[in-house]
Amino acid sequence: MKRMAYETILFSLENGAATLTLNRPDRLNSFTVKMHDEVRRALDEVEAGGARVLLLTGAGRGFCAGQDLSDRSVSPGGEGVDLGESLEERYNPLVRRLTNLPFPVICAVNGVAAGAGANIAFAADIVIAAKSAKFIQSFANIGLVPDSGGTWSLPRLAGQARALGLALTGEPLPAEKAAEWGLIWKAVDDEKLTAEAEALAAKFARAPTRGLAETKRAIRTAFSRSLDEQLDLERDLQRALGRTEDYREGVDAFLNKRKPVFKGK
Repeated sequence: MKRMAYETILFSLENGAATLTLNRPDRLNSFTVKMHDEVRRALDEVEAGGARVLLLTGAGRGFCAGQDLSDRSVSPGGEGVDLGESLEERYNPLVRRLTNLPFPVICAVNGVAAGAGANIAFAADIVIAAKSAKFIQSFANIGLVPDSGGTWSLPRLAGQARALGLALTGEPLPAEKAAEWGLIWKAVDDEKLTAEAEALAAKFARAPTRGLAETKRAIRTAFSRSLDEQLDLERDLQRALGRTEDYREGVDAFLNKRKPVFKGK
């Protein structure tokens, strides 16, 4: 197992499965500049270390409360803060990176996910939440708009009416309701969250990674294409994937009633 030394996160990489845990439980794993830097370094390790899946979660009683407001100098009557710089330099690159990683990203939401924390969770490919977890678009309470992809993901996942309701009221959305609305994959009993997320990560670490990566890319970019264009893309992807060793292995395993051994290439 490959483990790195960090102060604000925990990170491990074993048998193709990378696990990144936000680890500031006393601050509900809210982001600071240092945490952003360490997450960036960990993702560098993920991409360089041959990972085939990433599991993202939080330590303690929450997943992530978004930005740690005490990490910025803000006061009544003081100078304005350039929040655009924070998004441009930290949050936006993180969301883009998670959505573009060439393998599945799982987010296990173990407690409250608020502000940017909620929208970073929604950037994952599969979100599993503990039933006690809640998702909160807390931006309206401090005069901001949902960021970290929130204004993009919320209407696409939940529809405009629900997206506006969540964004304008800031009301907490329980995990089971989030699953019912299609914002996340599923809500599970709290005590089962870790085992279920780790089992799914282990499954993906043994899967035909390139096929999963192309599935992820095709679905995530589908809204930008017409049906004809999407059909052409599917044709091109199947043509390329049909020539891979993993495809031949999968077919042979199916025909011979054995478990496939995919190499992920």
